[in-house]
Amino acid sequence: MTKYILALDQGTTSSRAILFDKNGGIASIQNQEFRQIFPQPGWVEHDPNEIWLSQLTVAKMAMAAIGATHSDIAAIGITNQRETTIVWNKDTGMPIYNAIVWQDRRTADIIDNLKNEGLDKLFKQKTGLVLDAYFSGTKLKWILDHVPGSRAQAKMGKLAFGTVDSWIIWNLTNRRNHVTDESNASRTLLFNIHSGDWDEELLSILDIPHELLPGIVPSSGIIGEASSGLFGARIPIAGVIGDQQAATFGNLCINPGMVKNTYGTGCFLLMNTGAHALESKNNLLTTIGWNFANSGHNNRQYCLEGSVFIGGAVTQWVRDGLKFIDDANEIEHLATSVPDNGGVFLVPAFAGLGAPYWDQYARGAMLGITRGTTKAHIARAALESIAFQVADIVKAMENDANQRLTSLRVDGGACKNNFLMQFQADILDTVVERPKLLELTALGAAYLAGIAVNFWNGIDELESVWQLERKFEPHMHNSEREELLEKWYDAVSRCHSWAKE
Repeated sequence: MTKYILALDQGTTSSRAILFDKNGGIASIQNQEFRQIFPQPGWVEHDPNEIWLSQLTVAKMAMAAIGATHSDIAAIGITNQRETTIVWNKDTGMPIYNAIVWQDRRTADIIDNLKNEGLDKLFKQKTGLVLDAYFSGTKLKWILDHVPGSRAQAKMGKLAFGTVDSWIIWNLTNRRNHVTDESNASRTLLFNIHSGDWDEELLSILDIPHELLPGIVPSSGIIGEASSGLFGARIPIAGVIGDQQAATFGNLCINPGMVKNTYGTGCFLLMNTGAHALESKNNLLTTIGWNFANSGHNNRQYCLEGSVFIGGAVTQWVRDGLKFIDDANEIEHLATSVPDNGGVFLVPAFAGLGAPYWDQYARGAMLGITRGTTKAHIARAALESIAFQVADIVKAMENDANQRLTSLRVDGGACKNNFLMQFQADILDTVVERPKLLELTALGAAYLAGIAVNFWNGIDELESVWQLERKFEPHMHNSEREELLEKWYDAVSRCHSWAKE
């Protein structure tokens, strides 16, 4: 009898593997960081082979740590950093260029050209996305434009494109399956979220051959098998979903109107809108949440999404860039050593501004510095900047959905920070709910895989798993909140289009 679901959580800075038991508990967990490559300002790359090897390594380590074998694993669920773009040769299995990471801004000029041609409305209508260098389509175009002979090879069917899920599955299945699910496909600028297929008109605009695209599979359903050479026998791959949609499902935001925010490298706020693809009027994204192969469930669920490019990554900057702390966990103690931010506001637009501003040329700014400013004030301003950016998205989301947010479910590493969670509740004037289990991205992928192979009997069985660890109630006076937000908006206005001026 199988005991576990193996979740592979391939993130922006590390690869993680978790074995979940029937109760949704963690039986084993392993994590491994890999290199971040910065060839020039605004460019961010990964070595695809490092991604794969780190993910395979932690999977084997997680199993070995508790003596689990292939016979103990009911299925594998995969979740991944989205938009990160990989192109590889089908014959050799080798990438033709480094993975271009979602944070990368090198295609800003391509985006500008598309906007100047008046194509932004067409892309928004078909894909639910705004035109921005964040997404995969222009990264793929850049690779085909800059790697000699690649477009011709692509047209001959010799190359494969994929987001990280596709790359992991390709390697897991020993090159048998070149696929992606709708949640990842919906982040490429190439996928029609209404028809559920690649869009020939958009492919033509970006000059991308259809031949190198992956097949589309369900988020929950058996889509292939991991090679027996990896784990001793074949194991079904039964779940695949982009990381933010996975966290939404893992947080059991399964009913329309439910909202979660993930505090990771970036911050990602998603609202479940059910079977309705709600078009945003406030610069948010309409994206596919997940779909099921099992017709007994709602086949396709949509979400409204807002993305913050620099969330928890601002803590890394305080640690590695400013050298104020030695460990990221020290920032809360430093920030709370002062009673307030001392008038300091930090806008961490290190990679432009995401929703609802979508200014790819904006750059970071720090305002309000005086002789009395200390590193504690800056650390506090850094943490507050995360909450301010989330509040900007909540405001836009409330306007789109025409409803007030009553609570926010949270996950991700930075939500362990009690100061940040309390400040988030205060600045939103909304209850923040932190669950006991924070590995909800991996859990969401595990849930989808487990449902597909009847490890769990359905969503109803999962609802008993989610447990509240702490609720943060807002305590800030309205006048203080309004003053802080006014200064934040002023700070944001000063960093728009900095690089263009």
